[in-house]
Amino acid sequence: MILQSGVRRFAVGERRLSIKRIAVLFGLIASTVWAQSNTGELRLEVRDPSGHPAQAAVHLVSKANQYRNALVTSDQGALDVRRLPFGIYDLEISKPGFAVVSESLEIQSAIPLDRTIQLRLPTVNQSVTVNAAGTLIDPDQAGTVTQVGSEVIQTRLASLPGRSLQDLVNSQPGWLYEGNAVLHPRGSEYDTQFVVDGIPLTDNRSPSFGPEIDADDLQSMSIYTAGFPAEYGRKMGGVVELNTVQDTQPGFHGQVVLSGGSFDTAGVFAEGQYTWGKNTLGASASGGTTGHYLNPVVPENYTNTGTVGDFSLHYQRDLSPRDRLSINARHELSRYDLPNEQIQQNWCHVSGLTSAGPCQRQNADNFETMGTVSFQHTFSPNVVADFRGMVRNNANHFWSNDLSTPILVFQHNWFNEGYLKGAVTIDHGHNEWKAGVESDNIFLNENFRYLIPNLPMDTSQFDPSNPLTFAFAANRPDLEQAAFVQDLIRWGDWTVNAGLRWDHYQLLLNRQATSPRLSIARFFPSENLILHFSYDRVFETPSFENILLSSSTAAANLDTISLQLPVQPSVGDYWEAGLTKGWFKNLRLSANYFRRDVNNYADDDQIYNTTISFPIAFQKAIIYGADGKIDFPEWKRFSGFVSYTYTVGNAWFPVTGGLFLGDDAVIPTSGHFPDSQDQRNTVRARVRCQVTRRFWLAGGVQFDSGLPFDFEGTYQEALAEYGQQVVNRLDFPAGRIDPSFQVNVSAGVDIHRSDHWNTQFQVDGENLTNVLDVIDFGGLFSGNAIGPSRSVAARLTTNF
Repeated sequence: MILQSGVRRFAVGERRLSIKRIAVLFGLIASTVWAQSNTGELRLEVRDPSGHPAQAAVHLVSKANQYRNALVTSDQGALDVRRLPFGIYDLEISKPGFAVVSESLEIQSAIPLDRTIQLRLPTVNQSVTVNAAGTLIDPDQAGTVTQVGSEVIQTRLASLPGRSLQDLVNSQPGWLYEGNAVLHPRGSEYDTQFVVDGIPLTDNRSPSFGPEIDADDLQSMSIYTAGFPAEYGRKMGGVVELNTVQDTQPGFHGQVVLSGGSFDTAGVFAEGQYTWGKNTLGASASGGTTGHYLNPVVPENYTNTGTVGDFSLHYQRDLSPRDRLSINARHELSRYDLPNEQIQQNWCHVSGLTSAGPCQRQNADNFETMGTVSFQHTFSPNVVADFRGMVRNNANHFWSNDLSTPILVFQHNWFNEGYLKGAVTIDHGHNEWKAGVESDNIFLNENFRYLIPNLPMDTSQFDPSNPLTFAFAANRPDLEQAAFVQDLIRWGDWTVNAGLRWDHYQLLLNRQATSPRLSIARFFPSENLILHFSYDRVFETPSFENILLSSSTAAANLDTISLQLPVQPSVGDYWEAGLTKGWFKNLRLSANYFRRDVNNYADDDQIYNTTISFPIAFQKAIIYGADGKIDFPEWKRFSGFVSYTYTVGNAWFPVTGGLFLGDDAVIPTSGHFPDSQDQRNTVRARVRCQVTRRFWLAGGVQFDSGLPFDFEGTYQEALAEYGQQVVNRLDFPAGRIDPSFQVNVSAGVDIHRSDHWNTQFQVDGENLTNVLDVIDFGGLFSGNAIGPSRSVAARLTTNF
């Protein structure tokens, strides 16, 4: 990210005017993160030939970023387009009675790019015709960053409540699901970091652990699996930057989405934003319900209802041309049942006990309230500072009824968090320097207890030494601080991003680490080709869900299987080498080889098939593989992608932490095994055809070669517990779940389109092959999980 005030030319596609201005943030004291790592801002002014402000239509397009937006300047000819992913954009400005003005801009800095356009009369048409194909590849990108734009978000496949965001991420190369939509980037467990409008959330955001941010609330996403900027730390398996802020269009604008489909699923989303003068006020709300919230453990999908809700409010004011203040508040919730196994559903009826419904009933909920504030100050055209802060409360609860088997579990955990970060960006010649500091203070509270009913069918599943009752309560602060500095250098066709990060972690352990980061890329204009290499040293703090119990002496009294020592932070070396190449001005290939060597490899274990998990760490893990993606953002009537991922992962004993109950939980103290994300082959593809101006069709496939499993029981025990359908999908000699192949189709139509409001209707058919998608099976560390059967969903969207 070099900050320049001059003009620069690139031989990528057609002739373009590149304007670069960059700024960097230096954190004075722990105060927030500046805007996201690779987003900038365009501040546009449009004037007529006499120099007076002019209201005009603005079209901004970037194929590489899947970005396409139609906007209108204010009466004063002004327009701010915020949170633009770094890259090359085609800008087109039109107004009746004047010539169309077209040019290309390069956004490569967090510092706003100021651009003034003066219209010309048609008789003096000096517009430059720019081919949008020139935005297919960003020659200044130091590594692979996957962009997901608004059009892909709006026409995505339907999702069950609680996982629309995760489904979007899971469609990208290098990512895969385990049960309950837990994302795993390149074999990493619970190491996904979501950065929401510049604020990092490092806790588990899957449906069974935390409320989601609805995908309809997103404007764009940027996804990293390597080449991480030094400003990011703590959870480094993958980083997902989320932009929920709309562009500030004058007046009132918004969106309403109604959806519904199979499994008694229904949802609603609404948002509105009003801009007047220097002020912008916006709000959004969503709610959903379904009969298929989590991944059930048997095909019958017993007791699996769920309800989610979300409300957010944001206000922004430009205090001056140099100062901007933003305030945001969000409240989210989820309530759901835990899916039963066969015996948990019916055992009491067989035993002659009375129950009006299913025998076992386990329920859980999660509530979260969050407030953020940010302030940005521009010192000069080359220096910008940005400060952000967050306060958050998160609470989750778990209950079991008296007929639960083989164990009654109860949990009430909550935490309060205060986060501050600040940074400064300074441009000097070919260098863009960034430096900042951050502080995250989380105050953990754990309250857990269990009861093993004194019945033969229950007690027989546990070691005789396990107590029939147990309770644990504790609280402790998790204090983490960090500082970073990085320099992004652009010199000719070379781009280098070098950084250094320092982390300090203090919970049950007191640890600190220094992590160097390096990304190098070389652009070959004649071939439209980028070669890149990256090295990331990472320091990853353990998951804090139940970490106090998992690392306590109380847990040591329950089992002697794991080493009941405090779970250590993970320390690893990530390597990646790859290329990006454009063909025919419309086709782009990205291919990468990666390797990850991690000490104290993070994972978790669950209590049977509940959502209660405990952090663990294996001695080490080695993960390597390759992934690639071919996409064509716009090729005549067609757009789409196909991606492939190959992964091999192994983890080494012994294991630290966890809470292992049961006489079958026998864990080796040495040796290695395929880690639970060791899926060798993963394919995702989707193609969309714009049949007419208002009607489109799309189709896609999903192939998973199957995760490993290690079932301690016999074939007959598996048959009795999970049924013939599930057992038929398992390869017991190989210890692998059988491959699954799913087909999906979609169709969409524009019901109404005008300058003031648009309405679209979309229908999706998913898993049309109706394969029984066994995701996880009977593992000590992962439990059971089965994906949805054939389903249909519909969505009606109105924008105004």
